[in-house]
Amino acid sequence: MRTRNQYLDLLRAVATVRVVVYHSTGWAALSIVFPAMSVMFALGGSLMAASLDRYGPWAVEKRLHRLLPSLWVLVGVAVPAMLGIGLVWDWRVLLWAFPLQDPPATGFWLEGLAAMWYLRDFLWLVLLSPVLLLAFRKFPLVSVLVPYGALAVITFAGLRPPPVLHDLALYGGAWLLGFAHHDGLLRRRRWWLVGVLAAAGAAWALTHPGPRGLDLNDIPLANALWSAAFILVALGVSPMVRPSRVLTVLNARALTIYLWHVPVIVAVARFAEWSGLPIFGWVGIGWRLAVVAALLCLIVLAVGWVEDVAAGRRPALLPGAARRRVPVSPAPAYALARSDK
Repeated sequence: MRTRNQYLDLLRAVATVRVVVYHSTGWAALSIVFPAMSVMFALGGSLMAASLDRYGPWAVEKRLHRLLPSLWVLVGVAVPAMLGIGLVWDWRVLLWAFPLQDPPATGFWLEGLAAMWYLRDFLWLVLLSPVLLLAFRKFPLVSVLVPYGALAVITFAGLRPPPVLHDLALYGGAWLLGFAHHDGLLRRRRWWLVGVLAAAGAAWALTHPGPRGLDLNDIPLANALWSAAFILVALGVSPMVRPSRVLTVLNARALTIYLWHVPVIVAVARFAEWSGLPIFGWVGIGWRLAVVAALLCLIVLAVGWVEDVAAGRRPALLPGAARRRVPVSPAPAYALARSDK
């Protein structure tokens, strides 16, 4: 039986919490301190490589089976709501069932579903992984350099490719570094390479700030380079991490939290605007974070069990609970005596 890597679980849990806090606060420093999206793609690549080694091409079906049901729960709410307020029906609405391109949205959900790009890109990388893993194992260095080179060309030439192609260039390198982690190629830490990547990313960010300053989400090339340095360090180690209920819950419900956190944040912000409650400053951020966390807990309790079903686990309100053992009373002495006859 395989044992879970608790350190990878810790990275995923921190990334999930960081994404929620970032979208709630807009603190640009978080994109530097912990580039969560690149880390999530790297972890996804590592786990996908492990699945391909174990199941072959069937790993793609298994991964899709785990991703899509939680998405369908959300769009089962969002799509009827959008159709009810005027979204025009056409075939592109069906993309919400398998969003390889950006499906149409309107009203509240136009903003509430803004983070769905992550699932779109994740689906593409899952589908491409059987070919990508073969290419990586034959030409590891070249394979990793291709997405970074493509992003450099896009940046320097001022190109505007379709969002999917741009994001594959931006996060494809992190996915392939996840392959390298699975194959044990990151154990030898090359600090000079980490330093070069971090320095190049920092230099590009400082000389090409985005509309929100040094928020790396607005500076793709800096984001990719800085994130690569971060991944080399974060996945180049494997410290012992003790299992905990918090890690279990956050990992078993990571997709539910990600899918629902933006609609919750948008709803809370609109309520604050309507009611006149403070939005910014420590008071505004504090109460909004508390309410967002509470609402996400309720959503996890309500629909998080779908992730259990998708993963083939027994549904539970909160995973990780210790199983109660029913004590077995010893057989009476007379029964033992009779069984010996």
